[in-house]
Amino acid sequence: MSFAAEFKKFALRGNVIDLAVGVVIGAAFGKIVTSLVENLIMPPIGYLIGGIDFSSYKWVLSPADAATKTAEVAVQYGVFINVVIQFAIVALAIFAVVKMINRLTRHEEAVAPPTADQVLLAEIRDLLKKQQELP
Repeated sequence: MSFAAEFKKFALRGNVIDLAVGVVIGAAFGKIVTSLVENLIMPPIGYLIGGIDFSSYKWVLSPADAATKTAEVAVQYGVFINVVIQFAIVALAIFAVVKMINRLTRHEEAVAPPTADQVLLAEIRDLLKKQQELP
């Protein structure tokens, strides 16, 4: 099989396309969660703890100097705190979505009628039970 044919077979498989769709939707979901955290969740948290904005927290290693035109060098641990909070919210949201999907999937499986193979196997089982019951 040529390289091009093998690549075409790989790229057009269903799970590769599903993965691509998942990545695109995940990126869009990430933007939504970032906006949720920065614009809806962090302001009330900052207000409750005294108007503190975590993103402004930093440890300055070297201050900016206008004379030499050097930029400030700082460890911005407040931004890291915001990212950790965003991660926790994303993880919670993904957990809730997966739990909901699992609940719906289990419900659909319970309602689905048995397949033809399952019906045939049940009949065979019942016949074997009857044969064992005969003296």
